[in-house]
Amino acid sequence: MAGNRDRFATFSTATRLKQLGERTAAHVYRSQSRRQVRRSRLTGRAALLVLVLCTLVVALAYPMRQYVSQRSEIANQQETAATARDRLERLRDEKARWQDNAYAEQQARKHLHFVRPGEISYIMTDPGAQGPDHRRGGQSGADRPWYSNVWDGVDKADRPGD
Repeated sequence: MAGNRDRFATFSTATRLKQLGERTAAHVYRSQSRRQVRRSRLTGRAALLVLVLCTLVVALAYPMRQYVSQRSEIANQQETAATARDRLERLRDEKARWQDNAYAEQQARKHLHFVRPGEISYIMTDPGAQGPDHRRGGQSGADRPWYSNVWDGVDKADRPGD
């Protein structure tokens, strides 16, 4: 009977282990199926969230790009306006200076070589210069501005012996 008892004890332990394994497998299978259900539900929500976010990004991308480009254009226009205001201020200052007769006379003496009656004007020329064409870049009469041609005519008429 001892052999029968050992056999029953072995059978009983093996049966118990088998049943325990089956229960464990069933439990693991159920937990996996629950996880899969949860995972698929979570994945659906995540997919919907990603879809909504992508839609928002696509819907807002063009307006944001327009907004940024308009802001940079506004900044450029403000810079241009500031430059124009500075130039306007300089021109107003220059206009105010030209209203003064002393300034106008000074500029006429400096640029046009005007002299008062009774004064003698001396113009110093550079001896190293090669003539009037060299000073103006060697351009022919047709390539230069009209006032350069007029001034050359005045210079030639002013020189004795030509």
